[in-house]
Amino acid sequence: MIRITKTENGTVKGIPCADPRITAFKGVPFAKPPVGKLRWRAPQPAENWDGVRECFEFAPISVQDTPGIGDDIYCREWHVDPDVPMSEDCLYLNIWTNAKSADERLPVLVWYFGGGFQWGYTSEMEFDGERLARRGVVVVTVNYRLGAFGFIAHPEMTAEDPEKPCNFGSLDQQAGLFWVRRNIATFGGDPENITIAGQSAGGGSVLAQMASKQNEGSFQKACVFSGMFQSPYIPNNFFCPRTLSEAEKLGEQLFAELGVETLDEARKLDADFIRSTYSDMRNKTGVMFTIANDGHFCTGDPLKAFCNGTRNRVPVFAGNTGDEFLECIPAADDEGYHAKAREIFGEKADEFLSLAPKGVTPMGYAPASPCEIGVKVAFRSENKLPDPRPCYYYRFVPDIPGDDHPGTFHSCDLWFFFDTIAKCSRPYTGRHYDIARQMCDYWVNFIKNGDPNGRDICGEELPEWERYTGKGGAEMTFTPEGAVPAVESDPLTMFLIDRAIEREDKS
Repeated sequence: MIRITKTENGTVKGIPCADPRITAFKGVPFAKPPVGKLRWRAPQPAENWDGVRECFEFAPISVQDTPGIGDDIYCREWHVDPDVPMSEDCLYLNIWTNAKSADERLPVLVWYFGGGFQWGYTSEMEFDGERLARRGVVVVTVNYRLGAFGFIAHPEMTAEDPEKPCNFGSLDQQAGLFWVRRNIATFGGDPENITIAGQSAGGGSVLAQMASKQNEGSFQKACVFSGMFQSPYIPNNFFCPRTLSEAEKLGEQLFAELGVETLDEARKLDADFIRSTYSDMRNKTGVMFTIANDGHFCTGDPLKAFCNGTRNRVPVFAGNTGDEFLECIPAADDEGYHAKAREIFGEKADEFLSLAPKGVTPMGYAPASPCEIGVKVAFRSENKLPDPRPCYYYRFVPDIPGDDHPGTFHSCDLWFFFDTIAKCSRPYTGRHYDIARQMCDYWVNFIKNGDPNGRDICGEELPEWERYTGKGGAEMTFTPEGAVPAVESDPLTMFLIDRAIEREDKS
């Protein structure tokens, strides 16, 4: 087993996992601590160290609201420890490997967590890489700065470093990826077989990394879980970047709330004071600091880059859960609903009304999934391009047990893809474990080969998962009974995808 190995900065020692064939290296630095004068600067190369660095524990999480306070579904699900260490000194990554020697060249997964670019951390228990490592994947989870520390912009920051003025959290992710390219071979990984993956804002991060020309050739595959959004009823995209000037104005607003006038003054403030002031501002205005178009790392809407073929074109594995973020047409009654439908769809309104559920549902009028539509718009667009790259779509719709009857809520599929549901407090039974094993096997096959098909961990052939190639395309549905191949068949969804593509073509 690889228990001790060298990185570009020094020697690291890992710790055996529950399965002693796996070694975990936790808290490996990939950049200098972004503190003091490095607060609100692009990540800088990590410093060297002497001797052997024991990488036995996760590093502190990024500065954010204290997790595990409250009784919302995510606090109950995995944000369970309000005492988890937190610090601005947070640029560390974690590695799980089952390689016995450095020359094995195993496929590599680089994972970006989600949390709206405001919350989240690599030590969330669902992200344990051991089960993936048992299947022959070197797993790397990369931490990054969040909120006011990772996604602020300000005119002084732009003047200080015009080529890297903001998007510090995205640049952290990129620095982690580049570190993996340079170092992962010593952990038994193949730097020429890297898959970047993430969920929610982590999926949006994968989209952004795919769209950035700075990353050309740095990864060979990508996975976007619940991270492509295309509203069915209003022309917006949740992860569409702000302009740099818009982001700078928000930064100036935060400086005013902090009571400072200059960047130098702001860098001297206590980190928790910045966090709490930003949190109050975000809660008051509803505005969150996220990715901005800086003209360098980010040059436009990543979803548009996917659709028009200007992204780094690699095979993609993407999908969504059945009940997350459903959108409806806002209306008080049927008359208002019909009027709004005509406002949105014009001459196509009658067709829409004939396809949508009659009357109001418990969720509202004509519920639809912006995440499903976003993925399928992107995949259909890819398949219109010359030499289309393979695209695989999934929908996660099994039963999720619990007294709260949560449905397939946003993020619940993470336990399954990582095959970590044994850590979950929900009363999962044997068939849920079977689904998790199957989903993890599909994912691992894709990470290895760019194709989810193949054998499962037991050596049995998995149900065939065809590429999504266009209207009426193939998809994989994860049901209470497991993986069921299907084709796109819902006429309302197909109508909404067609309309969304028309909007994209006109924009």
